[in-house]
Amino acid sequence: MKHKLQFSIRLKLTLMLLIFTSGICLVFILMNRFFMKDYYVSNKKENLVRAYEEIDKIVEKSDTLYEYDTSKIITVCEKYGASLIVVDTSDSVQFLYGNGNALRYRLRDISFGIHPDDYKILKKTSGYTLASINLDNTKSESGAYLELSGFFDQDKLFLFRMSVENITESVSVSLNFFAQISIMVLFIGIIVAFFVSRWFSKPIMKLAKISKEMSNLNFNIKYDGHSDDEIGVLGNAMNELSDKLETTIIELKQANSDLKKDIEKKEEIDEMRKEFISNVSHELKTPIALIQGYAEGLNECINDDAESREFYCSVIIDEADKMNKMVKSLLSLTKLEFGNSDMEYEKFDLNMVISGVISSLGYMVEQYGVSVEYHQESPIFVYADEFKIEEVITNYLTNAIHYALGEKRVEVTITPLEKKVRVTVFNTGNQIPEESLEQVWVKFYKVDKARTREYGGSGIGLSIVQAIMKAHGNVYGVQNREDGVEFYFELDTELI
Repeated sequence: MKHKLQFSIRLKLTLMLLIFTSGICLVFILMNRFFMKDYYVSNKKENLVRAYEEIDKIVEKSDTLYEYDTSKIITVCEKYGASLIVVDTSDSVQFLYGNGNALRYRLRDISFGIHPDDYKILKKTSGYTLASINLDNTKSESGAYLELSGFFDQDKLFLFRMSVENITESVSVSLNFFAQISIMVLFIGIIVAFFVSRWFSKPIMKLAKISKEMSNLNFNIKYDGHSDDEIGVLGNAMNELSDKLETTIIELKQANSDLKKDIEKKEEIDEMRKEFISNVSHELKTPIALIQGYAEGLNECINDDAESREFYCSVIIDEADKMNKMVKSLLSLTKLEFGNSDMEYEKFDLNMVISGVISSLGYMVEQYGVSVEYHQESPIFVYADEFKIEEVITNYLTNAIHYALGEKRVEVTITPLEKKVRVTVFNTGNQIPEESLEQVWVKFYKVDKARTREYGGSGIGLSIVQAIMKAHGNVYGVQNREDGVEFYFELDTELI
């Protein structure tokens, strides 16, 4: 397609240039053929009249013919190629330039009104008469003349004669010469047209290549011409079109990607909703069953003694309290995940928050026989939501206390980083399986379900931690150590 298009454009341009050149040559030949003779004769007439006018001015300046400036008159005659005879009323020759006898006889005939058959007056004024004659009495132009006769000062008869050469032969020679020149011009025109068409079609082919690349969604190729003509305007327009198409396609791709993400997010939310309902149903099934069973026992007075009734009521209260805590945690997590929980950033002493949480969990530490190590006395100021960070530390420490085994040791450390601090909560005990390290943040996921049930965990705490840290835009995570598990998170020490 490319070569076909290129050949077609170059061929058309070449043919157009050749036709144009040939047409011009033909016009010149035809004009030379049909109008050269008339132009030649017309030019001779004008020259003859000019010669008369210039000599008439010279004659007017002199009183007598003998005072004429004959050198000037001869110069005029030579200039226009004219013969001249001037005679007075007594038929005495006053001035002669040219064939004297022929001019004298012809002037005598004119004075008596004698003219050849082909005598033709071309122009007549008060000062002169312009006519054409053929002295050979043939149709050939070998004896053709132009005559201009009249009087100088009313007493001097004059005759100008100018030979009209064989114009037909001159035209024929001119036509032959011009025909040969035309052939040479056409040959040169073919070569010039080839290169001109190639030069002209080159930017067009480049534009065609650019349009093809654009159709293949390749917008890197641009038109680099610098001309201000129509092709340059078209090239710049295609560059603008290419940029706009590229921008539009990028925007469409981005919109498509966003739409895809929205669809995936919706599907993920639907899956989360289904999973949430399933998990909540599963988690609430046990406490609801216990509450229902013990409530029915109380209602039917299975045990009449006060101690049994008190035990039944205690179980119902505990299970209801667990359900209440789970529902509150779920509501808090939902707000965090959907961005409905406002973050209140403030500057506070992280050391005081950690110390306060450890102090509030003192009863749990004693219950589980765990030792908590934390040594930090100087203030450490951070920028975050103090209430939510306190919730993160509480969740980390609660899990660490519950899962501490062996030495039953829990360590809390603060490590300074560049513009940040890292808080680490470590507990001795069993390591988390590698395949479960990323799953611990999932709602209701429990690595050791039996142990979680033992202390009444819901499996939501670490999901809340994840949501809080994502809202803060900071790092969090978990990793196994040789003798236990370490959870960590980071906070900003400077306003960003």
